[in-house]
Formats: sequence, C-alpha cells, structure tokens
Amino acid sequence: MLKNKTDNQNLRQRLHNVIPGGAHTYSRGDDQFPENAPALLDRGKGAYVWDTEGRRYLDYGMALRSVTIGYADDRVNAAALDAMNRGVGLTRASMVELEAAERLCDLIPGAEMVKFAKNGSNVTTAAAKIARAYTGRRYICVPRQHPFFSFDDWFIGTTPVKRGVLADHSATTLVFDYNDIASLQALFDAHPGEIAGVMLEPATHITPCPTGTCQAEWPEKPGCHCGAPDFLHLVRDLTRRNDALLIFDEMITGFRWHLKGAQHFFGVEPDLMTFGKAMANGFALAAVAGKREYMQVGSIDVPGMERTFLLSSTHGGEMTALAAFLTASRICEEEDVPAHLWAYGASLRDGLSALAADHGLADHFVLEGPAVALNYVTRGADGTPSAEMRTLFSQEMIRQGVLIPWISLAQAHGAEELDLTLRAADKAFEIYAKALEDGPAAHLNGPAVKPVFRPTN
Repeated sequence: MLKNKTDNQNLRQRLHNVIPGGAHTYSRGDDQFPENAPALLDRGKGAYVWDTEGRRYLDYGMALRSVTIGYADDRVNAAALDAMNRGVGLTRASMVELEAAERLCDLIPGAEMVKFAKNGSNVTTAAAKIARAYTGRRYICVPRQHPFFSFDDWFIGTTPVKRGVLADHSATTLVFDYNDIASLQALFDAHPGEIAGVMLEPATHITPCPTGTCQAEWPEKPGCHCGAPDFLHLVRDLTRRNDALLIFDEMITGFRWHLKGAQHFFGVEPDLMTFGKAMANGFALAAVAGKREYMQVGSIDVPGMERTFLLSSTHGGEMTALAAFLTASRICEEEDVPAHLWAYGASLRDGLSALAADHGLADHFVLEGPAVALNYVTRGADGTPSAEMRTLFSQEMIRQGVLIPWISLAQAHGAEELDLTLRAADKAFEIYAKALEDGPAAHLNGPAVKPVFRPTN
C-alpha cells in the first residue's frame, strides 16, 4: 500500500508540474477526491475505469456526466473511426456536419438552426451573444443555485473566483434564485428594457415543481403534476412579456431526462438551448441551437444584415465527434436510454436509502432529486452537510472498488453494477456510522474535498 500511495503522489506531482490544476477540468482536480482516489486513470469500458496499475473501479463519475451509454461503446467508436478515416476535418463543411445538424433539429422541436463547438463554455457564451445581438440589450440573468455556465468572464465573475476577470464583463450578468420567480421579476423591474436573456438549467437535483415535492418518475409520469404552473412555465411567461430570450442550458439534462431534453419533459420550449456532455457519449461536442429568428444573427446569407461573429471554430465541425453523436443519439432513441437511467436511478436510490436506514444513517446520508438526477448529501453528527463525511463515504467506496464522487448514470449500469454498489455501500456505511461517534478525522486518509468555486486554494 505504501508503494501505491507513493506512486499516486509522484503521478500527482508530475501532473501539477506541467498542467495548472493538475487536470483540464477543475472537477477532476485532486481537491475533489479523497486521498485514496487514483491519481490517473488509464482506460474505461462500459461502466468501469482502470487506473495505471490495472485496478478496476465501477464508475459513477462517467467522465463528468458526458458518457450515457458506456465507456468505449463499440458502435459509437466504430462510427467515429469511420469518420476519422474520411479525414477528421475538411476544408469545407462535411456531409456528416450537415447530417448531424439536421439530426439535432429533427430531434429537438425548438431547434431550427445549430452551431457546433467543442465545449460547453463556448456555446453558452454564444447563446448569451445571440441574445444580446438580437435584442440589443446588455444583461443576462442566471440562477445562483446553478454552479457553472461558462469559464468566460461574463459568468465566472459572478463566482468567488474573480482573479483575472474583467469586472465590467461580469457586471453584465445578473443573479436570481431558481424556483423564486419574484427574484427574477425583481431584476426585470430594476432593469426595464435592458435584459437580453435568462439562462438556466431546466432542472438539476432541484426540480421546477412549485411545491418542491413532485417526484414524477419517467416514463409513466413525465413532468410536474402539482396542478400549478411550474417555475419554468413562469419564467417562460416572464421572458415573453419582457421581450427577453429564454435560454436552457441542457448540458447535463439533454439526452438524459428525455431524448428531446428536459424542455420536452417539462413541456417548456426555450428560444435558445445548449447541449454537450451526453451528446456524443464522451466525444468532445457541444451545440447551441434555437429558433431560426434568433440563430440567424450569425448567418452570412441575409444580404445587408449587420454581422454577428458568433462561433468560428476550426474543430467545431470535427467529423469524429459528429459521427459519434449521430450513432449515440440513434442508440439513445432506439434503446430508450433515458428510461433505463430513470429505472436504474430509482433502484439505486431505494437500495442506498434502505442500507443507510439499516445502519441508522437515514438522517445522515440522504439522496435528493429525481431518479435521473440523484445527489447524495452527507451530514455530520450535528445534522449539517459535511465535506468530511462526503469525503469519507467516497473514500470507503473507493476502498471497495467504486468511484462515486457524484452520481451520473449510464446504460452500462445494470443489475451486476447495482449489486456491487450496494455491497460496497454496506461496508462504507459501517465506517460512516463509526465516524459519527468518534469524528471523521480518525477515519480519513487525507484532507476533505473542497468546493471548486472558492477564492483561495
């Protein structure tokens, strides 16, 4: 074990020597995982990943929620390989580029035009630019409960991590509270005729249900059934009354809640929308899409129209990722992957909740949200959320071969994976219960995980 720990430390040091943050996404950083987490992963297949020493872990991170079918799916990979053999990226738009754009527009009712990119930050920034270009207005409104929309200044300046950010850029973003329509109305009242758009995730583990208790499960009861307009409908009405654009960021919800996105699940059609992550089963692809009326601000075929330099990316039309999207979306549709995610999530939630209760932890380990978007909350002896207890649970699950920094589900999670998870949790909860009595410090191998968005290291 000492050798493994030393090797882990050496690998981490090598990473930090050449990569700021030790990874290309802060969510992959050392400070987001317990000490015994593998410093590097070598490969993935299905629902599993392997570290550099060949140890296998059942994975619930699923490449930061970008994999919904399974790692290295043979069908998706074959499509990408075929596209790679046809050139990867060509001097003009490719046939697969056209097919992918038409496919997305056919799938999503509100999508009439689309621009592809390689990451979510670029397309959310593009959506904000479209809203500003179309309306001629200044402000974009986002909910404070949604942690990340873009690495660009207009958004990052609203977080505690402000170093290097131009204050006048972030000043163009206004913050409201999700599920509180009065807080958004207050922004419109304070800035009449100045708000270009409202951007939000349709749902996270927090849903737009007006009572906060609706737990409708896919596929029998999609949407909210409390008999009152949910928050998304209220936002839709408010933006229309004020001639602002409604932008849904479906990076995480898209192709998970429903093939047509959470917008279809909740029955609310936005003006603009962004997708990524699950689009291409892990291949680098993102998209901004929406009504032609708004998207065409980036067009070049409208004579005399003032130009908007929207997205111009050499690799936005990369054929491998677009081909992967075409195949992944077909699998998602034909095999009803979202229904599987809902069903597996419900079984996982019920199993973990029952085990927690068996160990006397019903008030200390709680699963929030609908089955497709579970979030586990760890509470300490005083009943408040505890980063130490979250780290401890994750640490003990890793000890049992399960990597669960958060809960992201894939089609590859099945009965065998559920059984493995519950057996691991049974052992992890034994240590959890002991830590409530004598404190987590006695059981942790290293420091507790930290928030990504914090002002200092």
